[in-house]
Amino acid sequence: MEKTTKAIHTPYQRRDAYDALQMPVYNCMAFEFDNAEVMADAFCGRTDAPDYSRVLNPTVTHFEQRVANISGAKEVSAFTSGMAAISAMIMSVASAGRNIVTSRHLFGNTYLLLTGTLRRFGVETRLVDLTDKEMVEKAVDENTCCIFLESVTNPQTEVADVEELSSIARTKGIPLIADTTIVPFTQFDGKSLGLDFQVVSSTKYISGGATSLGGLIIDYGNFPEVSRLIKKDAVFNFGGYMSPQAAYMQILGLETLDVRYSRQAQTALEIARRLESVPEVLAVGYPGLESHPNHEIFRKLYGENAGAMVTFDLADAGECFKFIDSLKLIHRATNLFDNRTLAIHPASTIFGPLAEAERKAMDVKDTTIRLSIGLENVEDIWGDISQSLGK
Repeated sequence: MEKTTKAIHTPYQRRDAYDALQMPVYNCMAFEFDNAEVMADAFCGRTDAPDYSRVLNPTVTHFEQRVANISGAKEVSAFTSGMAAISAMIMSVASAGRNIVTSRHLFGNTYLLLTGTLRRFGVETRLVDLTDKEMVEKAVDENTCCIFLESVTNPQTEVADVEELSSIARTKGIPLIADTTIVPFTQFDGKSLGLDFQVVSSTKYISGGATSLGGLIIDYGNFPEVSRLIKKDAVFNFGGYMSPQAAYMQILGLETLDVRYSRQAQTALEIARRLESVPEVLAVGYPGLESHPNHEIFRKLYGENAGAMVTFDLADAGECFKFIDSLKLIHRATNLFDNRTLAIHPASTIFGPLAEAERKAMDVKDTTIRLSIGLENVEDIWGDISQSLGK
């Protein structure tokens, strides 16, 4: 079956008592057992029966199975947010004395987790240019526990060659972990690209219009010990398991993800092309543009549709603020891949708590505006952008 069909037709783990076509919300904490032996088997993982909804819930399990069916993963683990998934993933590979090789081009909280929080636990983070193969090879040593990257960096829109990084990781015997939030797993085969794990903020495309928070670890089974730690330590001990309500909303979103993504990507490409022709716009960041420095790498890895995140630069921060304040249709809000088009000034918001020197090192510019393109008519979106730029 094609991925779009799998998103709808993944069978239930058990037949529903009322044969519901849509997975119900099992909004309960505890589950009844026939006898003590059956209960013991469930709690010790000898069966797939749910025991307690903090670690296993039928609605969440079905969501995980749908994602695994689409992505070809061996296992999928669902968490309360994208950051919860990233934290669980990193804590499952890292330990005191080890190091992580990654880029300065990271989402703000991911950067703070790796360079700040983990440092207190004796984990070193090595920040290198992941588009430079030799630099990556030099940074990896016997204490490196993983290479971590974002498939498309936010907001720099950099695209590193995952296949190249995978060859380095394979040689060193370490996992390659990618945050693939910007391009959903319906669009590419992560296993074929050489990824060992993907982390995803399912709050974004999957939730279907910003309905719910969530995060995923997509595990291709290449590192069994890490897989065990994710399922045991991270899920059982960290307490970040997804709620059944969120899983239900994201199951619904998963069914329409491919249709929404295609529409948003087509509109985003058109908006990016038009922005390139505006004199006031100094630069446009969108991997779908032929002018983007990583355009061919993106196409090779992820296909024709380049997602819904578009960035562009104006003369200075003042002009950015003026643009955002003049918007009438587009919402001034954070988040990505809502059904509504959103605009934000990353340097003063998402990266605002960081020092100016840190933002500069991360290539987060005061002149950049980030758009998340929604499902509105392209002419309506462009009309609002045009009138706002005109002011």
